[in-house]
Amino acid sequence: MKIKMEMVSKLLKILVTLGYCGDYNVLRKAVLSKGGGRILIPIYKLFCLHHSSYLPLDNSIKGNIIFPHLSGIFISNTAIIGKNNIIYQHVTIGSTYIGGSKKIGSPTIGDNCVIGAGAKIIGKVTIGNNCKIGANCVIVDDIPDNCTVVLNKPRIIKKTKSCVPDR
Repeated sequence: MKIKMEMVSKLLKILVTLGYCGDYNVLRKAVLSKGGGRILIPIYKLFCLHHSSYLPLDNSIKGNIIFPHLSGIFISNTAIIGKNNIIYQHVTIGSTYIGGSKKIGSPTIGDNCVIGAGAKIIGKVTIGNNCKIGANCVIVDDIPDNCTVVLNKPRIIKKTKSCVPDR
């Protein structure tokens, strides 16, 4: 079997730059190109495994996407993601098919969105264009265009004399 080193080299360059300015569709095209799959798909899978991420090649990402910190990211293969989005570390964009759920299906995310670290977007919800989802938000309802979503401020649930145990 002939290994096309230029294809492997191109994939590695794409993988290295993916976190900064990579177009995920360019990566997907390189990996799925005729003759490249046998070598490039295992490299791609190792890359995702190394970063504890799941970015399936058969999902629908419509354009440029930036992963500033590519670790712990899960994107459902049935999710639809628009162009020019930024997705930070430990984000889940997941489907739900659990019976009795209000929103069975996969998320749809518009263009020009920023999804903060640790955010979870679950089920058949739609995130509009130009939205910002704050860190650790859990989204289970639709978000209209041009919105910013953040968590409530932390609240005290119990106050004691000292948080440090006696010695």
